[in-house]
Amino acid sequence: MDVVSPTLVNLIIFVLAIYVGYHVVWTVTPALHTPLMAVTNAISAIVIVGAMLAAALTETGLGKTMGVLAVALAAVNVFGGFLVTRRMLEMFKKKEKKALPPAEKQP
Repeated sequence: MDVVSPTLVNLIIFVLAIYVGYHVVWTVTPALHTPLMAVTNAISAIVIVGAMLAAALTETGLGKTMGVLAVALAAVNVFGGFLVTRRMLEMFKKKEKKALPPAEKQP
């Protein structure tokens, strides 16, 4: 019996992750979107730590370049995610009623 190639196993896992991720994202109700955004920001922060470790422990120039690129893209993702989450949370805040200016007296 032949051993399955690790590349093929990784490709299958990648395709399954895309499939499951697609269905999970599109079945989320709008009320749960903001909490899930906060969780994905936390996951992206973990990705940054992993990318830093990968970039630091790699010996090849290509590996270091890919690690730095992964850190940069994950940082952009975290920053953008926090901006979107903040904007969405502001939509749920109660708006203050503006005080009407006092009526001017007519002579």
